[in-house]
Amino acid sequence: MKRALNLSIVALLCFSCAQPVPSDDRHVTDANTPLHLLKPDYPVKYGETTLDSIKADLDKIYAYLEEVTPAALIDDKHGKGIEEIEQIDTNTIFQKGDFRLISYEWGVTYGAMLRASEVTKDKKYEQYTQTRLQFISDVLPKFQALEKADSEYHSPVHSVLNPGALDDAGSMCAAFIKAKQLGVLTGGIDGILDNYIDYILHKEFRLKDGTLARNRPLKNTIWLDDLYMSLPALMQMGQYSGENHFIAEALSQFELFTQKMFEPERGLYRHGWVEGMDPHPSFYWARANGWALLTKIEILNVLPQDDPRAEVLVAQYKKQVEALAKLQHGTGFWHQLLDRNDSYLETSATAIYAYCIARGINMGILDAQAYGPMVLQAWNAVSSSINEAGQVEGTCVGTGMAFDPAFYYHRPVNKFAAHGYGPAILAAAEVYQLLVERKFEINDSAVQFD
Repeated sequence: MKRALNLSIVALLCFSCAQPVPSDDRHVTDANTPLHLLKPDYPVKYGETTLDSIKADLDKIYAYLEEVTPAALIDDKHGKGIEEIEQIDTNTIFQKGDFRLISYEWGVTYGAMLRASEVTKDKKYEQYTQTRLQFISDVLPKFQALEKADSEYHSPVHSVLNPGALDDAGSMCAAFIKAKQLGVLTGGIDGILDNYIDYILHKEFRLKDGTLARNRPLKNTIWLDDLYMSLPALMQMGQYSGENHFIAEALSQFELFTQKMFEPERGLYRHGWVEGMDPHPSFYWARANGWALLTKIEILNVLPQDDPRAEVLVAQYKKQVEALAKLQHGTGFWHQLLDRNDSYLETSATAIYAYCIARGINMGILDAQAYGPMVLQAWNAVSSSINEAGQVEGTCVGTGMAFDPAFYYHRPVNKFAAHGYGPAILAAAEVYQLLVERKFEINDSAVQFD
């Protein structure tokens, strides 16, 4: 009798573990059900992420972008396609799609597609980048000749030939180098790289202490975003050329930005800084903090962790991740203003954090048990923003610097904000790699990594 009773208890417990009882069942009581096993009504899926589901999201984004970012030329005057480079003239433009082929946002996307191929072994993502960067490289000489013949003419590749801002230079430069080093591009790209690097090193405005800066919207202004718009390109150039002075300049800039922008007591960065302003207002805009975190990862992707120069960088990276962990919303997203819980939940920053934290775990910098669950939920949040068409929703549009909260609170979100796509692909790729290398389980209803 006792043995039969024990077996009945075991059977009941096993059934309860395998079949969590819905929380709205009126017959559920503490006496007949282990209530701690009730399935919560999560607004974003929890503990259900698989390699197949991540790959499905990647494929949706890829299919959408492959369709809406054509690498093709048309005659703007007659609306006809141009097949031969020799047919290019001043009426020739890039065929329009939903996004530009040349922008800092698309530099992120090109690099993200390369990473997606690397971890999934699916070459179509790499092919996406190869097709478009090779296209830009192939048409460049013809457009360059036209610009030389007419100083008033600006071709579709003008920002490659004559960058006018860090936004033009850094991200695209890094993407070209990554593609070249992976053997994705044929032919030379040194001329393209020279234009970009020359702008970063010699043409961008600087403060007296050498910090890369802007004279807009105010004089002597530093934007946190510019960390990403310059340093990854310098790091990639250092690796590509074998010349250390590029890396030395990148690390010097990182230190100069840190002195002005990083608030160690919070572990976060202010978005903007104006020389002579007193005090310096601090608005912790989520995507700008993402660019800073992503810059650190881009540096560490090149600089070996045992390099003495990496020690300060790793420490600051860990401090920022620790701060972000305390600010993550219960859905997995982060807020538009990180410390303002009534500001909206934003996708692009969440995707950047998901990638950077997963990358830190995969590099052995961060503890998987401590940060694996939060990064998995961050990816789940991003996944919930990918619609059936493969568009990434909930992304804040391009955003300048401001010194009042209303500006950040009310920036529009739009599925055509290009900032969301590269980060979403990066997040998918790195979380995919995380789940290849490490396993998680639902232990007492919670996600836990081994």
